[in-house]
Amino acid sequence: MCELFAISSHVPTSIGFSLERLAQHGEDNGPRDGWGVAFYEEKDVSLFREPEPASDSALIQFIEQHSTPSALAISHIRKATNRSLANTHPFMRELAGRRHVFAHNGAFAEIDKNPDFTLGNYHPVGETDSELAFCFLLKRLADLWESCKGELPTLTKRLDIISDFAARLRTLGPANFLYSDADVLFAHADRRHQQDGHISTPGLHILSRNCRNDRLTLANGGVTIAPQHQNVVMVASVPLTDEPWQPLAEGEIIAIADGKILENRLG
Repeated sequence: MCELFAISSHVPTSIGFSLERLAQHGEDNGPRDGWGVAFYEEKDVSLFREPEPASDSALIQFIEQHSTPSALAISHIRKATNRSLANTHPFMRELAGRRHVFAHNGAFAEIDKNPDFTLGNYHPVGETDSELAFCFLLKRLADLWESCKGELPTLTKRLDIISDFAARLRTLGPANFLYSDADVLFAHADRRHQQDGHISTPGLHILSRNCRNDRLTLANGGVTIAPQHQNVVMVASVPLTDEPWQPLAEGEIIAIADGKILENRLG
């Protein structure tokens, strides 16, 4: 099973990832088939991906020691059915002069044959149902962003489209996803494979922290933040520590920016 993690903070800071430790919190502790991390810097993104396990990667070791300062990062650890760089999350596209990033946990039955999911000008590079869904979302969002002529669309209008998109995905299979438009992080929770082998809620968990001057370390959770006094919100497939992570309900969407929760919806 794939593992999702995202962090939003008030100001950019160094975020260290140990993706192997992140993966160990899932229900399947076997080897992973790929990993990816997207670090935002305003409208742009530093994206690192490899189709091979993080345990074998010199690149992930470098990132763990020399992370890019960022106020928003999205990571994905993949249990692949088709291993290749093109199929490795997170996926990234440009829309309205900013980078949009998407990562997904779950599976969509025959989404490529569903007439509701047309692509417009966006097309997948790889063969995953996740990337195809992302292309469909961008098609839905393109008219909204382009009509704003360089201004930010309202959060309400963006949430309307993302909520409808998520509801359609849930009819096809588990649809936990992280999506950002370089302004807001959107986290949608659904069902996922649990430790008992059943597909059920929760699919995502959330934790808010106010960090003082001490270094923020999620014990063995796999994430470290450099010392800084600021607000932080984290989203993960499973709780990474013994702290009070809150499970998200099936169909719940959380909008997050600058280390704060802006709005949540239950679709």
